[in-house]
Amino acid sequence: MEAQDQLIADFVNRRVWAVVGASQDRTKYGNRILRSLHMAGYTVYPVNPNGGVIEGLQAYPTLASLPEQPDVIDLVVPPTVTEQVVREAHDIGLSRVWMQPGAESQAAIKYCHENGIQVVYHACAMVHKRQWK
Repeated sequence: MEAQDQLIADFVNRRVWAVVGASQDRTKYGNRILRSLHMAGYTVYPVNPNGGVIEGLQAYPTLASLPEQPDVIDLVVPPTVTEQVVREAHDIGLSRVWMQPGAESQAAIKYCHENGIQVVYHACAMVHKRQWK
């Protein structure tokens, strides 16, 4: 099994996720991924700088403001924001990042590899998620 496939298998078996870039707009991937993971039975925290409530879930402005540390951070943001978020994740001790297609940045991927953060990219969490019953 390829290293990326092993990481995907490990990540999807973890139950607590944060979706950075969660959106109120149901047509955006930041909303669709949040709903998909939540409906599959994951504990999901929306992260959006505006806070509020997204799909009935309390949203938090930053990773540091979450009520518990997520097992996986799923990034649905522009690559320049991804580069900032991986640094924030490292600063607060988070070690698993999933970069959704379109959120990837070579600089962010390099940063993850150099700083002990496991990273999945070129894959969609909606495709690989587990169904929790």
